Amino acid sequence: MAHVAQLELVQETPFRWRIEQHGEMRVAGRVFASSALLPDIATDEALRQVANVATLPGIVEASYAMPDVHWGYGFPIGGVAATDVAAGGVVSPGGVGFDISCGVRLLVSQLRDRDIAPRLSALMDSLSRQIPRGMGKGAVWSLGSADELADVMRNGAGYAVAHGFGSDADLARCEDGGTMARAELDAVSERARSRGLLQVGSLGSGNHFLEVQAVDRIYDPAAGNTFGLFPGQICVMIHCGSRGLGHQICSDHVKAMGSAMAHYGISVPDRQLACVPVESIEGRSYLGAMAAAANYAQANRQVLAAAARKAFFDSIGTHEIA
Repeated sequence: MAHVAQLELVQETPFRWRIEQHGEMRVAGRVFASSALLPDIATDEALRQVANVATLPGIVEASYAMPDVHWGYGFPIGGVAATDVAAGGVVSPGGVGFDISCGVRLLVSQLRDRDIAPRLSALMDSLSRQIPRGMGKGAVWSLGSADELADVMRNGAGYAVAHGFGSDADLARCEDGGTMARAELDAVSERARSRGLLQVGSLGSGNHFLEVQAVDRIYDPAAGNTFGLFPGQICVMIHCGSRGLGHQICSDHVKAMGSAMAHYGISVPDRQLACVPVESIEGRSYLGAMAAAANYAQANRQVLAAAARKAFFDSIGTHEIA
């Protein structure tokens, strides 16, 4: 047992810790980490955030933290929680995050590291030209109208494929076929739309990236075979999300929920945990806007995948990257 900044941590296994339920916590906290990975509470409030999340109405089982846990917005990054809708469970935009549907896409080729070595500089130059990154505007796909943006928010990666960015085979490998159902465009503000109009096909900033990678070793041969991986293989990993559109959606709905909580008799220890019942008007509005942002993110990664393929073709002469 350890006491960290007044949080009582009980070690359950070598890699699982429990934050004892106390105060307004409705459930315990549960942290998956080695001793070396536990955050230093003197500089990182992540475990305090795990405890705060445990106060949410309708939370079930525990407030969880994964091994990468670190300080976030209301929720810690690497924090996981589930709420029971039938028991007054809530939805909190801070739990989903500002970069709604931030995700990773892996493209694999049949090339080996030795195959691209002579053309690596040309490949990187080509990727640099093809892939917009950094803050602000700039995108592979310049949408021509608000109607096109609406189609992206409704149909996600499928709309990008229909306009020449990839193929149906890509959609078969995407979660939900690249489109999340029940997007509600009326829940997306004009400010969010204006931020998203000129960013489809861009990485953004922060920890987002596009990397050319080589498979070093395969720890699970069966899983590697399923994904078609082999040692020395050249892959491309893309990490990005819904850009300014998703950020604005989160900002808008955190503010709206902050104003609505008193109406539902909800109080939270951190205003960044603003939340409302899932089935409330505000809750349904947020979920609809969240789905629209998730579709935007799927389209964003799809367009970037197509741009990466073009960069490979321009510099190495192959489209064989799937």
